[in-house]
Amino acid sequence: MSGLRIERIETRGFIGVGRAEFPPEGFELENNVWVLGDDSEALVIDAAHDAEAIVRGVGERTALGILLTHGHEDHVNAAVEAAERLDTHLYLHPADLFLWEEVHGDRRPDFELADGAEFRVAGESVVTLHTPGHTPGSVCFALPGIRTVFSGDTLFRGGPGATRWEYSSFEGIVDSIRSKLFTLPLDTRVSPGHGDDTSIAHEQPDLEAWLARGW
Repeated sequence: MSGLRIERIETRGFIGVGRAEFPPEGFELENNVWVLGDDSEALVIDAAHDAEAIVRGVGERTALGILLTHGHEDHVNAAVEAAERLDTHLYLHPADLFLWEEVHGDRRPDFELADGAEFRVAGESVVTLHTPGHTPGSVCFALPGIRTVFSGDTLFRGGPGATRWEYSSFEGIVDSIRSKLFTLPLDTRVSPGHGDDTSIAHEQPDLEAWLARGW
């Protein structure tokens, strides 16, 4: 039986401060940060807004790394501080470096993520799935042993993530969901970067409706 525990840390903060497309004070968002581990080690998925909350969530355990689902500000803005305080490494798909650099400049992540890259925590395998669409370097992290996938901003309860930017693709995100996520077992739990969990079984029947509405 797996000794893995999953903790969701809800963080809140402002993005886009000082940017012309946002109000002067920025735009407030609430994010999910996921901490996977047992009593001795932990792996973090995303690093949003609040490094202190992430450090507290890991506690005295060995931090095996911080895996980033994509490069948007609200998923990476606490990454550098959290990694330094936890003495661990940052992982990001290289196709999202241009977004990372908007937040962190020349301070690069430590390692590049690639489709199929595998991590281990608390005896469980964590498999990287490259799921472009929301951003070119978006990824999800699947734990086949416990039928769970951490979907970042690729799939939410109610449909795909946003594709309103010039570097995004609705067709791409649908193809990613269809080929990488909807091939997972139907009872797979989907834990996104914002909001509540869902499941493959709950979302899969709505694919044609998403295509009809175009988002």
